[in-house]
Amino acid sequence: MILYTCMPAELVLEGLHSPPKPMIEVTVGDLIMLVAPVAPGIGRIVRLVSAPLDAYLRPDLAPGQTIHFAAAGKEAGAAASSSGSTENPGQL
Repeated sequence: MILYTCMPAELVLEGLHSPPKPMIEVTVGDLIMLVAPVAPGIGRIVRLVSAPLDAYLRPDLAPGQTIHFAAAGKEAGAAASSSGSTENPGQL
């Protein structure tokens, strides 16, 4: 692989070998999104997994946006960190 960049290689490849952070799959109606937890009940949208076509055009559902969702409790958070994903009903 050839990487052409003016940045130091340490900065470009930072975090390459670290394990991925746990993410939660949140379902809101017919919308399924992958969310990175920031705080209990608050997350940052990583991507939309399954959604109606018009949802992809909504700026409030763009990746990087912070959303509030109903957390299912500490048990779901423990399951999310061990299994990598869980399904929580949420509300926007």
